[in-house]
Amino acid sequence: MQFPHIDPVFFRIGPLEFRWYGLMYILGFMAAYFIVLRRVRQRALPLTADDVADVIFSLAVGVILGGRLGYVLFYNASYYLAHPLKVFAVWEGGMSFHGGLIGVVLAGFFVARKKGVGFFTLADLCVLTAPVGIGLGRLGNFINGELYGRVTDMPWGVIFRDGGEMPRHPSQLYEAILEGPVLFAILMAVGRRERPGGVVFWTFIAFYGLFRFFVEFFREPDPQLGLLLGPFSMGQLLSFPMFLLGLTMVLVITRKGKKSE
Repeated sequence: MQFPHIDPVFFRIGPLEFRWYGLMYILGFMAAYFIVLRRVRQRALPLTADDVADVIFSLAVGVILGGRLGYVLFYNASYYLAHPLKVFAVWEGGMSFHGGLIGVVLAGFFVARKKGVGFFTLADLCVLTAPVGIGLGRLGNFINGELYGRVTDMPWGVIFRDGGEMPRHPSQLYEAILEGPVLFAILMAVGRRERPGGVVFWTFIAFYGLFRFFVEFFREPDPQLGLLLGPFSMGQLLSFPMFLLGLTMVLVITRKGKKSE
């Protein structure tokens, strides 16, 4: 299957270009605002619409700064040490989910304290929006023809414009599905019942780590890193500890909750 020709720029005004990938970020943050606002009102939390907007803005800053710094440190540190000004060249690409997660958690601690809300109360609400943004982001990767998969002989293999002449796994779509609607459904099912604070957040950590670890077997490793520690990629080395930590924390919190009943 030949990769469909999709212009990564959906709108131009003179020298200004508006890209699908950036639009996905905007749509993800907008969706986050409305989802969190609805959940805040359902739970009668002491947060106004303006408070929710402040929360989403703070988390967005954490995602962007953390995602960029995470890519610099985890995936291409030697290059950026040699070219430090390139750290700011975000238009050239290079974002890391794991760095974005660290950034958003730090921002979450800050904004939760500022608004007088418990961190896990806020985290359990906001994490429901993460699969929406992640799913849209992976669609943006597919449109850009980047972060494609390994060579495959499966009938749905795609020939990406920058991936050579061999068909490859559309691993961006695998991630979009698993880390998007599938993960969203899991979090909604877990969050439907009243649970101890942190359970929904750590469920997200566990399942994202599991799904990302699995899909990385089909995704082409970053060329500057290749495979590490045998058959594993950097994404897997960062994701598997997420799965273990998330699963452990869910079990610990759930067990404590049962003992306190």
